[in-house]
Amino acid sequence: PWETVMNSIAPDEIAVYASSCASQMDENGLGGLMQARLRSNRATSKQLALGLNSMPADFVNAYVCGSMGSTGSMSGACASLLYNLRLAVDDIKSGKRRVVIVGGSEAPIIPELIDGFDAMSALAKDAQLAKLDGVDTDKIDNRKASRPFGENCGFTMGESAQYFILMDDALAIELGANIHGAVNDVFVNADGFKKSISSPGPGNYITLAKAVASAQAIVGEAAVQQHSFVQAHGSSTPQNRVTESVILDKVAENFSIKNWPVTSVKAYVGHSLGPASGDQLSATLGVFSYGYLPGIKTINKVADDVIDDRLHIATSDTKLDTPKVAFLNSKGFGGNNASASVLSPAITLSMLEKRYDSATMQSYKEKRALTQSTAAEYDQAFSQGDYRVIYVFGERLVDESEIKFTKDNISIPGYQEKINLALDNPYQDMC
Repeated sequence: PWETVMNSIAPDEIAVYASSCASQMDENGLGGLMQARLRSNRATSKQLALGLNSMPADFVNAYVCGSMGSTGSMSGACASLLYNLRLAVDDIKSGKRRVVIVGGSEAPIIPELIDGFDAMSALAKDAQLAKLDGVDTDKIDNRKASRPFGENCGFTMGESAQYFILMDDALAIELGANIHGAVNDVFVNADGFKKSISSPGPGNYITLAKAVASAQAIVGEAAVQQHSFVQAHGSSTPQNRVTESVILDKVAENFSIKNWPVTSVKAYVGHSLGPASGDQLSATLGVFSYGYLPGIKTINKVADDVIDDRLHIATSDTKLDTPKVAFLNSKGFGGNNASASVLSPAITLSMLEKRYDSATMQSYKEKRALTQSTAAEYDQAFSQGDYRVIYVFGERLVDESEIKFTKDNISIPGYQEKINLALDNPYQDMC
């Protein structure tokens, strides 16, 4: 239960980092606000708030988890979720937070945004698809419009909401959390000087190489060379299929990787903009769980101009031999590049067993069994229509008059743990 998590930490030891890329642009958000006066309508009190790109975090705080900790919404175009994931990793590594919810939500399929991407010649069109396939426009298969690394003509817009919960290892062990993997690190780099703001650049070379180097320092060369895979950005544009393949191939050469398994979840779900790397992470956890890398089934073969000397771009489902680490790659407009390395649950567990004694790990596994049983029961109920949605509206409000201060802490009504005010001087040697 979420209350168990919240009662195990101080109110300021949690964070929520989530955003959208394009904000909410329909009539309920900024779209309606901007059009209200022109259409002789009245703006509502909700349109401006709902339109802000911080709402995917703010609503979680206010109506789902009741967080009083850190919050924020970092945006980096199509790499936005990885930007927020980096904040989470940094917070947990520093010890500032013990639990971080990371996510993103985007619903960009509205005429105005479609027009914008169409004006950039970024979207796949019926006439182009028909020409590629040698058929009439009424014969095209729109389910195969998104074609990463294949003969393609643009991407397909998608909508998505993805959220993940990260904990420090001590809390995960204490609570018996079901560990699906571990985020080793996230790297973000810009492209430097650019001619076109939408064109790719050198920043992604840096992010991916650093992600691989970071993982290799932990799991070793053999694990990276033989048991890693890539969730590529794979936007399905002719330019990206070449530029990203060059980056992947050069990084593979540098780290002596051969036949590096590569896939792109956009073949299945399209391009959801801000949460796109969340789609990648969710699919990656599935690969770790089931051992299969979903192939890019919307293409018959890899395009001739793709550089894949050291890559295995899967066009069918591929059974992986004990996948140990995954690399998520994201390239966004404006030079927003991000790459993350994610360790498998097996690798994560082996690391925990070296940090904690056998009795602690045995206790953890017993608690985890209960967690897994509870999750399975919830999943079964959800699949049968019993959604059990958490939406706390107008309840559990904090009586601010009951907030108690001492020189050492703050007590918040309804929260078991106190907020520490006995802070150390980090500049002791300078004072």
